Amino acid sequence: MEHSYGGLLWTLKLFAVVNDIFCMFQGHIENVAHLKQQSGLNKTANEVIIVIEAYRILRDRGPYPPDQVVKDIPGTFAFVLYGSSSKATFLASDVYGNATLFWGTDSEGHLVLSDDADIVKQGCGKSFAPFPKGCFFTSSGGLRSYEHPLSELKPVPRVDSSGKVGGANFKVDAESKKVDSGMPRVWSAAN
Repeated sequence: MEHSYGGLLWTLKLFAVVNDIFCMFQGHIENVAHLKQQSGLNKTANEVIIVIEAYRILRDRGPYPPDQVVKDIPGTFAFVLYGSSSKATFLASDVYGNATLFWGTDSEGHLVLSDDADIVKQGCGKSFAPFPKGCFFTSSGGLRSYEHPLSELKPVPRVDSSGKVGGANFKVDAESKKVDSGMPRVWSAAN
């Protein structure tokens, strides 16, 4: 939910835990009422609960492709979701990249995430960048574009304002296509 106060626009940040799933959400979802109804959630459910429920559907009732689940969440958002029992990580950013999310790896290879670039830069040194817009990351499948799920992502070295190379931005490589060896999947709102 975006709110205006004194001419400033700010985005809602939410945190929730449901069973063993922890989720931080920043931004807003445009069709909250429809998604609540579709998922069978109560009227008090908010954006972070919707994201947790989408993940639970993906995890428990699959075989929905993760790219379609994220693509069906219209709005301006970034979220980080962690399942403590499965040790699974799932994060995504909207196609516009308006909800800020930075990521990188620290010296021990741990993933560092924050909406504050300085925090990630302190923890990761040169190995940080804005999280790619229109993408999602899962600990089991890596980084993928949900707008172009069959295309590979290509890392492009990121150059800061002082000309130093650090981290990478990821761009969809329209010429490469992933080979999908699984069954074709059909998705509809009825699923």
